[in-house]
Order: sequence, then C-alpha cells, then structure tokens
Amino acid sequence: MTLAFSEHDHKYCRASILRQVEDICQKQGLRLTDMRKRVLEMLLKNHTALGAYDLLAQLGREGEAVQPPTVYRALAFLTENGFAHKVERLNAYVACHFPDKVHNPGFLICRCCKAVGETCVVKSPLADQGFDIENEIMEAEGVCENCGLDN
Repeated sequence: MTLAFSEHDHKYCRASILRQVEDICQKQGLRLTDMRKRVLEMLLKNHTALGAYDLLAQLGREGEAVQPPTVYRALAFLTENGFAHKVERLNAYVACHFPDKVHNPGFLICRCCKAVGETCVVKSPLADQGFDIENEIMEAEGVCENCGLDN
C-alpha cells in the first residue's frame, strides 16, 4: 500500500520530504524560493492532487496577491526538478514522495476520497517492444482499501 492510503505520521512525512528537497536544492545549487517552497508545502499538506487554480485560491485565502503565472512557474520548477508530478488524469499536481530517487512514478487515484498514491514503477510493461519510450504516464483509478472498507 502506498503512503497515501496507509496510516502514518503525516507531519513527519511532510517534514521529511521538505527536508530532502531543501537538501537537494542546496547540493545542486537550485533556488527554492519562498513561493516555490510554499507551493510544495501546499502539495505536501495531504495526499490529494491540487490544480494550479486550487493553489492560487489557497494562496489568496492566505493573503498572498499572486497571479497564475507565479503559480505555474513554481509548479514548473518543482516538476522539472522531480519534486512534484503532474497527474494528467486530474490535470493537477502532487508532491513527489521519492525526491531523492530517480524513478518512474505511477499513480493510484482513489475516486472516492480523491487521495493519490505514488509508487515507483520499476520497469514499464511496455518495455522491450522495439520502441524507445521517452515519456510514459502510469495512472490507475479505483477505490483505495480505506474507502473499499466503507462500501
């Protein structure tokens, strides 16, 4: 079961991932600006995907007067550096739960609670087909164990 669907110390989960990202940025000379860090913190808040306009609205409620390009630039930095991923099916973003590992992410999306679990895809089922895969998106929608117990 992925982190999103298992009981865990989420406060520690968030702090640990944020610390990893800060360390990576420092080692690689990347600028984790206040806005980039704030967007990442919002993505880390829970295990659901957030769209750019969800993030923009949340920043507005916090008193930040930001425009859409600011949020899109922050998301571009986070996704380009592997600190967040775009979940195509939802047109939304999630924080990466393995920022210190080079990996192929796969997403499990619960249609009931909207949680998104990230898993590392070791080898594509499409590999070895005589085709050089450059980009692959693996997303599955269903019902997580927690929601399945309720039904």
